[in-house]
Amino acid sequence: MRNLFVASLFIVKLSLAAQTNVNPYLKLAAENNPELQVRFNDFMASLEMIPQARGLDDPKIAFGYFIQPVETRVGAQRANIGLTQTFPWFGTLKAREQAACQVVEAKLAAFQDTKLKLFQEVRVSYNELYYLKKAVQLTEENLQLLHSLRELARVNFESGKTGFVSVLRVEMEEKELEAKLALLRDSQASSIAAFENLVNSAIKPEIQFPDSLELVSLEYMGLALSDSLLAKNLQLQELKFQAMASQDQVEVARMMSRPSFSVGLNYTLIEERPDIEIPGNGKNAMLFPQVGMSIPLFQKKYQAMQNQAILEKQRIQYQIEDKSNKLRTQLEFLVRDHLDGQRRIALYRNLSYLAERSLSLLQTEFTTGKADFEEVLRMERKLLAYQLELEKARVDINNAVYKINYLIGNEKFEY
Repeated sequence: MRNLFVASLFIVKLSLAAQTNVNPYLKLAAENNPELQVRFNDFMASLEMIPQARGLDDPKIAFGYFIQPVETRVGAQRANIGLTQTFPWFGTLKAREQAACQVVEAKLAAFQDTKLKLFQEVRVSYNELYYLKKAVQLTEENLQLLHSLRELARVNFESGKTGFVSVLRVEMEEKELEAKLALLRDSQASSIAAFENLVNSAIKPEIQFPDSLELVSLEYMGLALSDSLLAKNLQLQELKFQAMASQDQVEVARMMSRPSFSVGLNYTLIEERPDIEIPGNGKNAMLFPQVGMSIPLFQKKYQAMQNQAILEKQRIQYQIEDKSNKLRTQLEFLVRDHLDGQRRIALYRNLSYLAERSLSLLQTEFTTGKADFEEVLRMERKLLAYQLELEKARVDINNAVYKINYLIGNEKFEY
């Protein structure tokens, strides 16, 4: 069963070679995540409902012993054995099987939804870890820059170009950045622990990341996204199958309100008569075919079963409407985040370039005493902020794409 479980997860190929770094962790999560195992076993258990639904009731066998034998011409009847098989109204078994099949489809959709959601969460968590790694790296680089600026400020102080306050300002800036770096490293440790809990496994060696996060593009845009959401979202599919199962249950209840039939055979054991010699004396091979019919007199309970199934279907239809509205709203915000991320990338890429040039110029001017050291430090802070925002924008774009593809049930994107 485990091989079937794993094989059911990896049925389509990756469409993006740039995302292969996360693939081993997706596979690890698929094999170890307990929630996914629960959904898979729930689906496998539902498959066992189908043979139960289409199967007949067990035949009944009855044995009777005559305390006072019934005398017949060929001997006294001593015992009676009967076998009876009941058959429901025509079409009942088919309706029950169809209802069970719809339940199986709903369980399969729930399993697939859990799988895609898990893969989305792994990708998003992986991207957050990538951002923290880049944030630590950029912060460390800026600390090195501050060390250089501190030496530069010390040289200028010794040469009388600036006051000692410039050296103190750099040291203050260094202390603040070291505190931020410590927080980032603590966040890394917490996020790695959360990532390991998600894949339900310790990760050895350490998690590998690309040098730069390649941007992922959306496969659908505009109205195509909304159409795909309503047609392919797995949560909606699960509810739709549940609604169809309720409709089939209405038919099952209607069929149960019809008569059922039974056929059977009786076999009577006859004791031989010692007082006479006649043909067939004591012969006990007496078969009596029987045909019966159950009459469903108490129709209220069957009508209640139909009403229950109808109300259940209406409840699910309201759920579908509510879920569709919430999913459309969620999709709108994710598309907004995706567009905002694109704008931020263009903005911070340009600002980082300008800040880097400005900082280089300010350092040169400060060396010659033409620039205020406060301007140098301000530009250094801006450069770090722009670099971090650029990486955050990359992560936000990809995370928005992952979440959108989960909403529209885009399995091809995942695998």
